[in-house]
Amino acid sequence: MMRAFVIAVYGFLYLPIALVVLFSFNAGRHASDFTGFSVQWYGRALSNTFLMEALTNSLIVATTSAALASLCGTAAAIGLGRAGPRTRAVFDALFGAAIVVPGVVIGIATLVALVQLFGIVNPAIAALWPGDAPPRLSLGYGSIIAAHGLFSTALVTMIVRARLGALGRDMVEASSDLYASPFTTFRSIVLPQILPAILAGFLLAFTFSFDDFIVAFFVAGSQTTLPMYVFASIRRGVTPEINAIGALVLVASILLVIAAQLLLRRRRPASA
Repeated sequence: MMRAFVIAVYGFLYLPIALVVLFSFNAGRHASDFTGFSVQWYGRALSNTFLMEALTNSLIVATTSAALASLCGTAAAIGLGRAGPRTRAVFDALFGAAIVVPGVVIGIATLVALVQLFGIVNPAIAALWPGDAPPRLSLGYGSIIAAHGLFSTALVTMIVRARLGALGRDMVEASSDLYASPFTTFRSIVLPQILPAILAGFLLAFTFSFDDFIVAFFVAGSQTTLPMYVFASIRRGVTPEINAIGALVLVASILLVIAAQLLLRRRRPASA
């Protein structure tokens, strides 16, 4: 009975995804009417100028926000490792809350905060700018990267902290006893041990940013990411081209998640 229930749950979750992939190879023009096997919609999707522009925006945003999250998350994890138990408990609760808070709340909160910030900074820039056309801060690449980076920092911090917890203090204390500087200890001892976790956090942060629609919808301004383009397209009807886009994004996301899991399970050899 339990096995049948589990099969039914996984079927409910993954069968629609399998149908999207199947109908992406449809030769007809209707997404729900399979008339033959063809890969023409993949070619049309890759030759779509607006789609390629949205894909480029998503890649820029995802790569930049994941890099920032990796740097900030690693620094936060190392700093929390040296903090007291009460401080760690407080920040662990804050990072956990940032992960479980719904995306719509993050999007609205980030939008309100940015609008308030622009209302303070833009008049100050205009007052100090010597010319007649001062620059103005607005929603766009920067706001999406900031929103995604802030959320992903919590994710990277939790991953790197778990790796640091398994590392132990023996090797670090031994390096200090041998008169190595803190920077040398970090570069030679700590960083090689936590590097797989940092890379895994980067890949997971990249995946979140690349696939996100809700947060980007609130803070994108005039920019369009790939999920936003797909959402705008399906409002006019689902076509096999949309299925092809979904299949490509699905494959890319799965490969990134698999790579992240492999990096998390990586163990350095004893002779290293």
